[in-house]
Amino acid sequence: MTSRRPDNFEGLGYKGREDPSFSGGYSARSFNNSSGPDIQHWVTTPPDIPGSRNLHFGDHTPQFEKAPAPPEAADEAQSAAPPSEQLKRFAGFGIGLASLFTENVLAHPCIVFRRQCQVNYHARCYHLSPLTAISVMYNVTKTQGPKALWKGMGSTFVVQGVTLGTEGIISECTPLPRELSHKWNPKQVLGHLVLKGFTYVVAMPFYSASLIETVQSEIIRDNPGILDCVKEGIGRVVGMGVPHSKRLLPLWNLLFPTVLHGLLHYVISSSVQRLVLYLLRRRNSGSPKHSSPDSQADAVQSMLDAYFPELMASFAASLCADVLLFPLETVLHRLHIQGTRTIIDNTDLGCEVLPINTQYEGMRDCINAIRREEGTMGFYKGFGSIVVQYSLHAAVLQITKMIYSMLLRNA
Repeated sequence: MTSRRPDNFEGLGYKGREDPSFSGGYSARSFNNSSGPDIQHWVTTPPDIPGSRNLHFGDHTPQFEKAPAPPEAADEAQSAAPPSEQLKRFAGFGIGLASLFTENVLAHPCIVFRRQCQVNYHARCYHLSPLTAISVMYNVTKTQGPKALWKGMGSTFVVQGVTLGTEGIISECTPLPRELSHKWNPKQVLGHLVLKGFTYVVAMPFYSASLIETVQSEIIRDNPGILDCVKEGIGRVVGMGVPHSKRLLPLWNLLFPTVLHGLLHYVISSSVQRLVLYLLRRRNSGSPKHSSPDSQADAVQSMLDAYFPELMASFAASLCADVLLFPLETVLHRLHIQGTRTIIDNTDLGCEVLPINTQYEGMRDCINAIRREEGTMGFYKGFGSIVVQYSLHAAVLQITKMIYSMLLRNA
């Protein structure tokens, strides 16, 4: 094909063009006698147009750049933009706070009733079903008031604080690792478990004092202070300040079941948590994505995937550990409560009180006595309360997820 472009064509115009239709209304100007600067003044470069030859090789015309906005306008634009980072932080904080509130506050009545059922060797109703547990919990609340099932909650926080503080101090003063890295070896695992064992030993007397506060009946119970758990724990160690009977087991007899329960609970919960978290992240990474990268549903799902897998893994880990170790926990609580002159609520009706007068000689004797007198299901007294506890926890997590999904979509 023959090109129709003139030989002296340069860009949008060419030299020697004499067509008057292109110069109408403008005064003709000759460049023959003009100097170099004048030519540069009158000859302009058009924008980049595909196919034009006005640019040399490697030259580019600067594109249009928007003038920077004043600081006031920039601040207004930033405030008008959706605060995605702040929303992510708020979402993570709110979800974690909801889970913490459910585990330590909302589930505390279930923990109180479960411990009362575990130490009540008189009980004829084992409360293996959540329906019977809810009915008796309602009777206790109706008879003694709402505080009856929230007793001892302050002491549980004291025990958690003592455990965390002891673990931090021991890890700083010894080479025992507080956390395990991804590339762990058997020596690090052994040192980490030894650290956990020492922590449970130090927190054991305070755990006993907290257990007494949670199971003792509200009818005969005074209003204890927050630090009474610490005072009673120290009194349990030195053998002073707390009225005990001759059936009280010494602390060295409680070392093995306490450390065994603590280590097994930690190993099971950590293993299940890592496994569930791995499976959830693998499922989320393998799920099909939306074709549009700016899809709103995809953005909401990605934010939920950033927070909820860890909460679900922690929920499944605690559930598995509590269910598997429920018989051992029953034995442990009976050994800790023996000889402390504790009076609990009657878990059969919820309207009376009962004293605890057991005479176990140790862990083996307690296991044999429960199996002989109460049967195998005697180890699972109060199991219905744990069903209520984790059903409530799962419902709160699901409701929280729905609320934040709505908030993220609206934002």
